[in-house]
Amino acid sequence: MDVKLINPFIDAVTTVMPQMGFQDIAKGKVSVREKSAMSLGVTVLVGVTQAVRGNVAYNMTDDTAKFIASTMMCGMPVENFDDMAQSAISEMANMLTATAATNLTTMGYAVDISTPTLTVGDGFNVKISNSQYLVIELLISSKPFEINIALE
Repeated sequence: MDVKLINPFIDAVTTVMPQMGFQDIAKGKVSVREKSAMSLGVTVLVGVTQAVRGNVAYNMTDDTAKFIASTMMCGMPVENFDDMAQSAISEMANMLTATAATNLTTMGYAVDISTPTLTVGDGFNVKISNSQYLVIELLISSKPFEINIALE
């Protein structure tokens, strides 16, 4: 996978997340994995189509998802990962991927994205690719957050 396809996603996180109230964002390791991601608790899968094709999966723990949802909802406590919190996390994934798609379009790649698919539960595999894909590990206010990217 071409690294120039990855940077639009990193740029999306560093642009969009601060607009939603997240100031402490740290990039961790970038690694390569095979085919499937093990869910950390909450995973949102978004498809990318047209000139660039593949999948992006945002993977986080339950605690990270509740923290992000709470921040997006102006600090409203999120004790259970209910429909409102799930909607907030899906919208975050949509905003991040749409921003990355806009960045890719600016680079000359015509792209479109699918509606996010949210899954809840830890310990199951989410197929990302038929081969290898990249994982960008981030810490958002010290909470683990992964972006799994399989694009061609």
